Formats: sequence, C-alpha cells, structure tokens
Amino acid sequence: MGPACQRRIEGSRMKIKVDFDLCESNGLCEAMAPEVFELDDDDFLQLRTEHTTDENIDNVKRAVAACPRAAITLVEDDA
Repeated sequence: MGPACQRRIEGSRMKIKVDFDLCESNGLCEAMAPEVFELDDDDFLQLRTEHTTDENIDNVKRAVAACPRAAITLVEDDA
C-alpha cells in the first residue's frame, strides 16, 4: 500500500473532537480550516462536520496544532 493510499485511509477514519470547556473561540481553527470550523453569531465555535476527508485533513491537522488551548483532537473513527 503506497503513501497516497495510506493517507486516504487515515483521512477517512479520523473524527474531530472539540473540548468546548477548553475552547476560547479565538478563531484560529476557523482561519486554518473554514470548511470544518465556524464561529457563530455569538462567537461560539461550531463544527460543520465531525469527520475529516481527504480534502480537509491537512487543514484540520494545522488547526489542531494551532489551537492555543489544545481543545481540538483527532481520534480514529470507529464507523
């Protein structure tokens, strides 16, 4: 199995988790992955999707790394 195939499998199996007790809704994640994260009208973070895709996995990983409170994690999706 080549690296591209492995990446596709990894991307399709990751679930995005946010610890909203830690989240400060500072918007860094939205800046990194606006297709996944969004601040609502009250400046509370909302997830547009809980699952990564081949198209968004790199942006989501950047958002996870940029979160100053480490409130975002990726876990294997059991589905």
